Amino acid sequence: MNRDEMLAGLIAQAAGAGADLVTLRAVVEESSELGAERVLRRMGLDDAKAHEDLSELRELLAAWRDAKRSAWRAFVSWAVRGALALLLIGLAYRLGFSELLH
Repeated sequence: MNRDEMLAGLIAQAAGAGADLVTLRAVVEESSELGAERVLRRMGLDDAKAHEDLSELRELLAAWRDAKRSAWRAFVSWAVRGALALLLIGLAYRLGFSELLH
């Protein structure tokens, strides 16, 4: 018996038996599993290699986040260096060391 048939049987049992708590819980559990399987099938993740694919996607996402973080840090580092260089040039000019700048 596949999950579709199991769910249909549980629903018929719930309708005929007045839907006791155990039956309703079984209906909810089976329908949840069936829905999850449908979603995975639609996403193409219902094969044996799906776990490996998800692991690779997680690694790729982690690498992307690390690259973004590194790029942001590099940008901030260069911006701070540029601001400090401009500050030093301004101080040198203000203190009369303008001949050193030529």
